[in-house]
Amino acid sequence: MTDKRPARVAPGGARDVISAAPLPATGLAQGARDPRLDFFRGLCLLMIFVNHVPGTIYENFTSRNFGLSDSAEGFVFMSGCAVALAYGPRLTEGITLATLFKGWGRAWKLYLVHLFTTVWAMAIVAAAVLWFGADEVLKNNSFVMMWRQPVEVTLGVATLGHQFGYVNILPMYAVLMLAAPLLVRAGQRSPLLLLGASILFWVLTGETKLNLPNYPQPGGWFFNPFAWQLIFTLGILTGLGLRSGQRFVPVRGWLVALCVLWLLFALIWVQDKTVMAYMNARLAQLVEMGVPPLVAGIDKTFVSVPRLLHFMALAYVLSSLGLVTRIAGSRLAAPIRQVGRQGLPIFAAGTVLAILAQTVRDLFATGLVVDTALVVGGLYLQWALAWAREWRPTFGGGTPPGDQGRAPSPRFGLTVAPSIAR
Repeated sequence: MTDKRPARVAPGGARDVISAAPLPATGLAQGARDPRLDFFRGLCLLMIFVNHVPGTIYENFTSRNFGLSDSAEGFVFMSGCAVALAYGPRLTEGITLATLFKGWGRAWKLYLVHLFTTVWAMAIVAAAVLWFGADEVLKNNSFVMMWRQPVEVTLGVATLGHQFGYVNILPMYAVLMLAAPLLVRAGQRSPLLLLGASILFWVLTGETKLNLPNYPQPGGWFFNPFAWQLIFTLGILTGLGLRSGQRFVPVRGWLVALCVLWLLFALIWVQDKTVMAYMNARLAQLVEMGVPPLVAGIDKTFVSVPRLLHFMALAYVLSSLGLVTRIAGSRLAAPIRQVGRQGLPIFAAGTVLAILAQTVRDLFATGLVVDTALVVGGLYLQWALAWAREWRPTFGGGTPPGDQGRAPSPRFGLTVAPSIAR
């Protein structure tokens, strides 16, 4: 059964496919957008911001409190979806230098944005120390290394070896973008072969602890690109299916039910202290018995099995429900879709605002009122930036709006944020 309704055309030319029915057999038309991708990416971005201002009451309402994965998995997955939708049509005839340079150019841009957010994070912390004598802020997120080893940290920042806490996801994304055109083309030629190779590399990474090195501190990247490539690849395969009008994993009633049961168990796991203590003890016991930590752990760096399965189940269930499509494409969700369409600048702004909010909370006694001002104000500013970039496309290199009609004014807007697509 196909949806006969035409896609909704916006003044800017982009189209939203807003329907609870399956996609047409021909897939997404050139220039069309699936509203779920923008909605969940926006939702993930906003939740990332809330999570990056720890200690407020609002972090208790983000997705990480209701399961084993969090918005980071959604962000990377939907980045893979977006890459497949953007690069897929250009790669149908094979890989060219132009498409390779396009992906590498995106990686370079991500590197520059990472440096921008890192420098501003360092400047905010430095201002707190110099102007307020707040040496305690140096204890957060490895910033103390700025004072202990400034020369080494400067080299580490430039070479991505030193990544401050909460400012460390874009390097992983940049590395993945270096391989993105090759992954998309491999997915077009043989999806199952690409999936198998990605899983094998993920297993080898977990077993050998393969990672890119830190400098000057020991260890490896917190977001290990060799492990997270699996989630990125799943996003690419999903995006390729979305483009062609076929789901990578078809909807099956029994599989939906199984995923729902797993999601409910994970919810109990993280919410009930007794269950959490029991499950964590059992996992530790399995590791002592020789089961690999990749299987019996909840590690974020190497994307252990419980985290991976939780995210996959969540993405599968959400993409199977027509109600989710209607909500994602509704007028009330338009502000969140705006945020999702402006992913990179919103992420950069949210990162800097989060470090600023953390520093304010360290400097001054805060309560619910101040925390609300910091969190809600930060969300509002991010949406206002997205609105400005679409209202005036020349503002910061923005793009025209993809929704029908003029974007709502910031005076009446609400903000929330990003993560999971079909």
